[in-house]
Amino acid sequence: MPAPESTHATRQPHRTAEGGGNLLRIKAYTELKARILTGDLEPGAFLSERQVAGWLAMSKTPVRAAFERLESEGFITISPQQGVVVRDLSVAEIADHFELRAALECFVVGRLADSKLDAAQRALLDENLDAQQVAIEEGSVQDQIRLDGEFHQLLFRFMGNAELMRVMTQMRERILRVIQRALTRNRERFRTIYPEHRSIVKAIYAGDGKLAAQLMGLHLENGKQTLLLPSRTAAL
Repeated sequence: MPAPESTHATRQPHRTAEGGGNLLRIKAYTELKARILTGDLEPGAFLSERQVAGWLAMSKTPVRAAFERLESEGFITISPQQGVVVRDLSVAEIADHFELRAALECFVVGRLADSKLDAAQRALLDENLDAQQVAIEEGSVQDQIRLDGEFHQLLFRFMGNAELMRVMTQMRERILRVIQRALTRNRERFRTIYPEHRSIVKAIYAGDGKLAAQLMGLHLENGKQTLLLPSRTAAL
């Protein structure tokens, strides 16, 4: 019968076009987000669908979808008055970020101390800490920021909870720009971050979950104060 063959032929291009549209939406989202995270698009920068579509050599439809997703993740603001603007985190949002992190990460290190890490997990943590020390000695700010993030991600990874890892990754991405600005201005903070990490790991290895959670809480409070200091100074 010719009818089924004809139906198949008309449906196939639709699926192909839909798949191509998804790929373009992902590409637009990924490239825009990368430009925001690296600082190429700074807070306060104005964007338009036409402008971004020209950058990426695509139509405005996938760009519009990318804008919607980035707004839902807190990277941009879309308003009828201003249009699309790259946004920064407010002081209140930074404080909220660390409050949530404290709840999650203190829980995580406490559980890891109770469950005991295996040899491979300890080796990864030790390798990260050794690399942090080298980065401090060499004065590499970007390596220190990267290794700091990897340290915290390793702890979440060892929990084996995919949802916790997803939340942690999203939180880190949102605040990364603030971390980069604050730690570039205050490089001495790295010399305290490293021993704080060492102390947390020592408590985990010793199986002291209460101490590990306490040390993580102090570590995150110190981090919050470092990030809020530039904002408070600018407000004076």
